[in-house]
Amino acid sequence: MSTVTTPKRRLEQLSGQIAQPPIIDEGTYKGMPRVARRAGDSVGHPPGWERHAIDLTKEEYARRTQGKVVIITGCNSPLGMGRATAHQFARNGARAVYICDYMDDYLNLHVEEMNELYPKVAVHARKFDAGDEAGVKAVVADALETYGRLDVFFANAANSGTWKEVWDIEVEEFERTIRTNLTSVFLAIKHAGPAMQVTSKDKPYSSGSIIATSSTAGLRSNGGSTDYSAAKSAVVNLVQTACFQYAGRNIRCNAIAPGMTHSGMTEPVFYGPARERGTLHKVGQLCPLRRGAVADEIARVALFLGSDEASYVNGQVWAVDGGLSSGLPYKLGSMA
Repeated sequence: MSTVTTPKRRLEQLSGQIAQPPIIDEGTYKGMPRVARRAGDSVGHPPGWERHAIDLTKEEYARRTQGKVVIITGCNSPLGMGRATAHQFARNGARAVYICDYMDDYLNLHVEEMNELYPKVAVHARKFDAGDEAGVKAVVADALETYGRLDVFFANAANSGTWKEVWDIEVEEFERTIRTNLTSVFLAIKHAGPAMQVTSKDKPYSSGSIIATSSTAGLRSNGGSTDYSAAKSAVVNLVQTACFQYAGRNIRCNAIAPGMTHSGMTEPVFYGPARERGTLHKVGQLCPLRRGAVADEIARVALFLGSDEASYVNGQVWAVDGGLSSGLPYKLGSMA
């Protein structure tokens, strides 16, 4: 007689039916894995595009961020959302992309790769702490001086916090997490907003999109360390407050709340240990899609929020978590 319980058998049968879109493997670039994707390009041509394209080709006009100047923090990790988003903005016609991080192990290699893939896009690497006001102020000033405009600032710098019980966290540790995850967003909002109001012949009116990385840990408790969760929760309120502060200026402020995503931050904490145990397939099992995301899946949402297609999206937090935050997570079969 079988000892397998009915709920467990049903779970195993269900697992066999789950369809997951395959990851598009594009190989490596000089030993560094290229950005993993689950979807191809999505480029459309709106009706009457010829009347508005001026000197652009049909393909160029359809690009979602054509001519925009973009700053992204937290870009060093080959697995990260910052790098993946930089590729999406460049692929979709950005004029210039600044990739920034306080670590620069891979920044120059990212620039080299992007220059090969997107020769018409100016890619700049900048090393600074996103929680340092002088660094943020300098990169914004450089964008204005060089291009006369700033259109998108993706405040994506983050660390995972201390992973200690709240009574064991030192004040200095807590403040360090706040600086990276929250102060960096405040500085982006403070300095990017005024820069986005600068107009020119190429940009006749004030406009811009400020995007901040929050987390599902900022929407629900027990999803991350105490200090990390507190910072990410504050990010949500910060962008919502900021969108009212910039009222009437055509500057949008939104946040993205990723769920379990394979990145430089989650690799050593979740994915790496699971791979060693042979349980990689269990990562993301509490999510209704029953998998984790690749960074490009988050980047697609950042691309939308940074484009004119999101022109009426403001003060919102977009949970990109496969449904994790939509309910109370449990492992199917364990409640029978």
